[in-house]
Formats: sequence, structure tokens, C-alpha cells
Amino acid sequence: MKIDYLNLQRITRQHASEIHEAVEKVVNSGWYLQGEATNDFETSYAKYIGTQHCIGCGNGLDALTLIFRAYKVLGKLHEGDEVIVPANTYIASILSLTENRLKPILAEPDAFLQLDATRIETAITPKTRAVLLVHLYGTCAMNDLINDICHRHSLLLIEDNAQGHGLIWHGKRTGSIGDAAAHSFYPGKNLGALGDAGAVTTDDETLAMTIRSLGNYGSSRKYVFPYQGLNSRLDEVQAAVLKVKLKYLDDDNQRRKTIAERYDEELNQRSIKLVRPDNSVYHIYPILCERRDELQEYLASKGIGTMIHYPIPPHQQACYPEWNSLHLPLTEHIAQTELSLPCHPAMTDEEVETVIQTINHWSETY
Repeated sequence: MKIDYLNLQRITRQHASEIHEAVEKVVNSGWYLQGEATNDFETSYAKYIGTQHCIGCGNGLDALTLIFRAYKVLGKLHEGDEVIVPANTYIASILSLTENRLKPILAEPDAFLQLDATRIETAITPKTRAVLLVHLYGTCAMNDLINDICHRHSLLLIEDNAQGHGLIWHGKRTGSIGDAAAHSFYPGKNLGALGDAGAVTTDDETLAMTIRSLGNYGSSRKYVFPYQGLNSRLDEVQAAVLKVKLKYLDDDNQRRKTIAERYDEELNQRSIKLVRPDNSVYHIYPILCERRDELQEYLASKGIGTMIHYPIPPHQQACYPEWNSLHLPLTEHIAQTELSLPCHPAMTDEEVETVIQTINHWSETY
């Protein structure tokens, strides 16, 4: 039996007829940008998240970048301002800051591999203006302490919700608990398009209007450009696909949770460590293993696909040479030991059982 880490064909096939119908409708309409499909998805997604506004854009990185750029345009952020961000994150979180000439302040993770709230306050300086919270792996990174710190220090709270579609914190969905949130709809995400796509959600009308203009070359009216913008718009085909898949997001997330619960209960922890988050939609199911590479090779030999998220942390990437001497032991340990197991809504019970038995056999053998 071959078990892919992620099989997008199988995931798409679950709703194939509706997706084909939605795409055909767009193709036949002759209108491919800034039309009815995009408006319908933005309205539906804003309602789902629980915000007043949703602005579609080209991808998740653009969504983050546009948020920080808009805050600079509005005078709430300035070049050189500091933003506290988890050190354990995908590089897009960092790129969105440095693209806007903001200074990322890297903070180490907690036991659930998320931004450690206790480290935020010690990282605050007179130049700190915001916290970028990343719901990495689909686990909720928000907590009461972070909320309290942001309020006491008057810090903007920006959510990177690229991996957290469907999470709920204190009765509110992530994407609505901060001042603004970025969403990625990359095909492998819990809510995935058939190509690149992203969005920003917020209750701030002025921010929303500014982001929409910035993503449309800096224009809110044809051939009038109050801002130096860029071209980052959600196209009609992707919007139509996302509108279909949004209907099934909660059910798909429940299937992910069911698989994760089996892993939690049945995996032998003799040679691996489970993360066991309290609140997750399991975009990624991470385990930690000191002999990670051996385990990955063994699983591959048995036809089981896995991934590493992420083998080189941002502060060790060549594109940030100024961090060459920085040592972040917790983040680095995660990079050296993390392994992501297959966990997606198209997985069968038989495949889940095979993954469990194979890992347990390796644990007993090694």
C-alpha cells in the first residue's frame, strides 16, 4: 500500500462535480477578475470567519505583506518598528515584515511548538508595535496572556492564519481575534484552491479599503492611484473553487481531528514524542523524533510519505545573514526532530491503521 503524505487529486475528487460546475460557470461568464465569484466568496468567508471584511488577494504572503504595508500607509507602523514573531514559523511570516522594512523580533516556542506567550513581554522594547501570531500546524497560538499583553502595551495583533482555517478561540474563529489576519489558500491548506490564492480579514473598514487599493496597483478607482501598490488579486476561478470547498471545511477538519485522535491514542511513544495540542484543526500532524531522518527513511521504504516542517528555521536561512550568530535552541531542536505524518480528509481508516502499525513496529525494532 502506498500512502501519500498529501493527495490533492483525492481531496479534490470528493467535491469534483461541484467544482467543475463552478469553474465552468466562471469560464462561460467571460468575467475572470473582480467579478461575482470573488464577491460571493469574500462575503461567505467573512461571514464564516466572523469579520466585517474579507479582501481576496494573490496568496498568503501577499496577504501578510499587504496588511503591514497598509498599516504603514495609515501611519500606524513605520520603517524600523519592531514586530514580535515566532522563531518557529514558515519563512513567509518573516518575509512579510522585512519586505516592509520592519524588524522581526524572534521569540522561541512553547511545548506546543507555538509562540511562547511568556517570552513576548521580555521582548518588548520602546520600538515594539505589533505581535504577529502564527497558528502553525493548524494549532491555535492565541491565549489569554497574549491577549492581555497586546492590550496592556497597545500592540497591534496580526494573525497569520494560513494554516488555521476553522480554528475557534473563546467562541471566535481565528482570523477574527486580532486587528487583521492573513489567510493562504495554497492547494494543500485545509481550505485550498487549485492554485495560489489568499485573503485578508478584518473589522477595520479603513484598513480593508486601503488593502484592497494596494492590491489593485494602489487604485480604488480606475486610473487613479493614491498609493504605490502592487498587483495581487484573487481570480474568479479560484474564488469559485473556494466557495464550493468552504461548505465542507468544518467536516474536513473533523476528519483530520479523528485521524489525529487515533494517532494520539495508538502511536507508541517509545521513540517519538507527540505534541498533543488542546486546540487544532491539524493542517499538519507533527511528531518529534531524535532519529527523525531514520524514521522518515523507514516509512518511505514502506510506501508512507511524510514531510518535515521545517528543516531550516528562518534565522538560519542564507537570505538573513544578519542572524548567522543567533542561537535559538528550541526552534533549532524542532527543525532537527519534527516529522509530519499524513493527516488529511481523504485518508482511509485502513491507511491510518497502516501508518500507526508501521511507526509502532519501527519503535519496537529500533
